[in-house]
Amino acid sequence: MQPLLTAAQIREGDAYTIANEPISSVDLMERASKAFVGWFINHFPDKRKPISFYCGTGNNGGDGLAIARLLHQHDYKKLHVYIAHFSDKATDDFNINLDRLKQTDIPVTEINKGGDLPDDHSHIIIDALLGSGLNKPLHSDYERLVKHINQLKKTVVAVDVPTGFFSEGEVLPDAIAIKADLVITFQQAKINFLLPESAPYLDCWEAVNIGISEKFARSLNSPYQFIDEKDIRQVLKPRHRFSNKGTYGHALIIAGQAKTMGAALLSASAAAHAGAGLTTACVPESGLTALNSYQPEIMAIVRNEDSLPEIEWDRFSSVAIGPGLGKGEDSVALLSAVIKNYKKPIIADADTLNILAEHPDLLAQLPEWSILTPHMKEFDRLFGEHKSWWHRLQTGLKQAQKLNIYIVLKNDYTITLSPEGKAYFNSTGNPAMASGGMGDVLTGIIAALLAQKYSPLQACLAGIYIHGKAGDELALPNRLNVVLPGKIVTQLAVTMAKLMA
Repeated sequence: MQPLLTAAQIREGDAYTIANEPISSVDLMERASKAFVGWFINHFPDKRKPISFYCGTGNNGGDGLAIARLLHQHDYKKLHVYIAHFSDKATDDFNINLDRLKQTDIPVTEINKGGDLPDDHSHIIIDALLGSGLNKPLHSDYERLVKHINQLKKTVVAVDVPTGFFSEGEVLPDAIAIKADLVITFQQAKINFLLPESAPYLDCWEAVNIGISEKFARSLNSPYQFIDEKDIRQVLKPRHRFSNKGTYGHALIIAGQAKTMGAALLSASAAAHAGAGLTTACVPESGLTALNSYQPEIMAIVRNEDSLPEIEWDRFSSVAIGPGLGKGEDSVALLSAVIKNYKKPIIADADTLNILAEHPDLLAQLPEWSILTPHMKEFDRLFGEHKSWWHRLQTGLKQAQKLNIYIVLKNDYTITLSPEGKAYFNSTGNPAMASGGMGDVLTGIIAALLAQKYSPLQACLAGIYIHGKAGDELALPNRLNVVLPGKIVTQLAVTMAKLMA
């Protein structure tokens, strides 16, 4: 898995690479600029479109100057560079690249403090004003220039980070920053790219490798990690001959009310399709016909509102509770019985999360390594209101360690927060999956993996990845705008087989 570094750690990685490769800082800048250009020319091949570059006088601006020169070498001729001279300071690498640029015929215009801003008629703007080290809001001339660029309504490609956008830390709701259509970022995604506050400032990002030492990056022990396919391939265990249903465990899904049986059906079906050897659903008697009709392979424990069902807890390799369960007294009693009698990790989702929020004593009694799967509102009910996703992330890390549990915080890049103080960002999934019932399916997948003797961390990381990957395989090739949860369920076995191939 790839460590996600803070801006300070990225600078450490640059310095280490410069000292130990060895390579000069300006040559590392050239390498980064070539990586940017390599991606850019493959996706913006029309060399006739005019391109403007807005460069500061730091190293991000130096990148911009180098990119302009390299694009000129690739026969992009309608280029214009604007340099924001808002201070007398300039880095050595910026000055070197400015001298190199002056050897071309690319026009250069300076924008001085308080000066007029250009009436830009280019088709594409490349933003290289300020880099990843920014840690305070824009003001004065930079604020004025960024607002001007945004109102031009051009296609904007940012170099590494959109100007004004913080790489990590809280992003204020009214932050002044470049609104980029694309960010071509160096080496890795910045942490805030993976949080919902990034949505107004970047439509998509692409990380290009610039040769920073991976060994050194791992030595920094970042709490933030990015999960990709090779990580999941290493975790998944193909089925072997002479195995049987007992080999793959028995998952129990406690879910559903008379009016919310859909959640129970989706969750239990997902557990069966994700490979649990046996799946049992504990459902109300009114839902038994629906269960038998929807998925006859799933066994049932029938419950009613007047008494707790008799459950032989030792039969089950994993237990998930919550989808469509309701928050009544019978549900509270049922959750209490699970916590009292089942000492392995429990997966708590949906209504169970709201019960735990109202009964913190039960939250504190969860077996170690249990798994909570909240969306944003459920998370805030559990742990208090939060004004930003960055603060939510920090709270989740603390609570996972305090309670010795895993918290699966759902969003576009669903985050698994671990008792060891790590935050793992998932890389699969797409907007077509924004549909009621998706969380129920995820709960079933995680329950199936736990039943198959994956560790709780492996079950979370693999379950989330598989869930998103199945959605990608359905939505992206077919350009579907919506993928329903039931379709994800039937895709699971195909997706898992591909990953295990």
